[in-house]
Amino acid sequence: MMTAQAAKQPAGPVEIVFRHAQSGERAGVLVDLVTRYNAESRTDKVVLQHLSMAASDTQGQALPHLALLEDEEHEAFFHGHPRMLPLHKVMADARVKLDAGFFPVIADVVDDNRRRIQALPMGLSLPVLFFNKDAFRKAGLDPDKPPRTWWEVQEAAGKIFDVDRRCPLTSSNPAWVHLENLSTKHGEPIAGERGGKAGLALNSMVQVKHVALLASWHKSFYFHTFGSGREADEKFLSGHCAMLTGESSLYLDLARRKLFEFGVAELPHHDDVRGAAPGRVLPDGAVLWVLAGKKKPEYAAVARFVSFLLQPEVQKEWVRASGYLPMTPAAADALMADSPAPEVLRQAVRRLSDKSYASAAKPKAVAGMSRVRAILHEELEAVWANRKPAKEALDTAVRRGDGVLQPAPSDGTVVK
Repeated sequence: MMTAQAAKQPAGPVEIVFRHAQSGERAGVLVDLVTRYNAESRTDKVVLQHLSMAASDTQGQALPHLALLEDEEHEAFFHGHPRMLPLHKVMADARVKLDAGFFPVIADVVDDNRRRIQALPMGLSLPVLFFNKDAFRKAGLDPDKPPRTWWEVQEAAGKIFDVDRRCPLTSSNPAWVHLENLSTKHGEPIAGERGGKAGLALNSMVQVKHVALLASWHKSFYFHTFGSGREADEKFLSGHCAMLTGESSLYLDLARRKLFEFGVAELPHHDDVRGAAPGRVLPDGAVLWVLAGKKKPEYAAVARFVSFLLQPEVQKEWVRASGYLPMTPAAADALMADSPAPEVLRQAVRRLSDKSYASAAKPKAVAGMSRVRAILHEELEAVWANRKPAKEALDTAVRRGDGVLQPAPSDGTVVK
């Protein structure tokens, strides 16, 4: 029987679990922010949990409340396709405002067809071209004039190969860079509807031409691949590769480590493609999702913590430590002033408020795009291994990808 004294004891704080896969200084600042929130909050406690320290979840009750993960991390960790609650619904149900004033280009990544925010875009980057200025000088290239088009990349790779045959060019996240963003830059859709059903559109002439070009470079040892994720980053950081197409946030690691003089340029484009828009790219990366299946008080705690993360000073601290794109104009100063951010990234941040740079290439009314990337990686590997020509591989990717795409759930949840 409960005593009167026990009945008067206040309940403990509402505990929510925040799982992530960040490392280095990015992980450190998350620890600092969560520690600060827990010290300030009288009602909630956030438990930070790194992906590598958590046991694989196969039952709903073991899932965290929040997950700051990328698509492939969801796939590898959850062994399936967990259901997420749209952030706008979680905040509305808890009566906590979600009026952060997101940049249009950032909101475009995480909103639905009704412009409602599905998740918090905390870990987004843009695709860019990194280049080793020392390698450029050694090859007789001007380190202040990076290649703007893919044909100029070929010319630069050839000159680098003449003096250093190890690795003129590599790429991290090749499907995102060389298919999704290639489509975005050249006015091509990634997916759409065919016959009333969702279908991929990644096998047009532009995509086939580009993948065939990369395949020719691969055969000539101009272009090297090391995996479907960020494996190539270390090959560039070590000086093994002279050029890298990858995520803009890598600039911060390069600036901190000071391994060599580097440059950052816009992702190249094909200047012979009508309608090409060199400045239009598709931000992507880790976003903060709210998982379904929790209790109402726990979702209220989630809403309060998200509100804390959206405070301008918290946003600025996160952007400074992570190098990720600012979510709102209030955080833009963290990259625009007193920062080693390269000019190309500063210019990209200035474009975030321009709705004309928001991409309509990525569909919002379908589920399964995260699984499509795994298929794209497999088919690209077949091209690099000379087992399939570019057109056959992309046709196969579209056929296989169509099988996993499906309409977005009508019950408001999101399936990753």
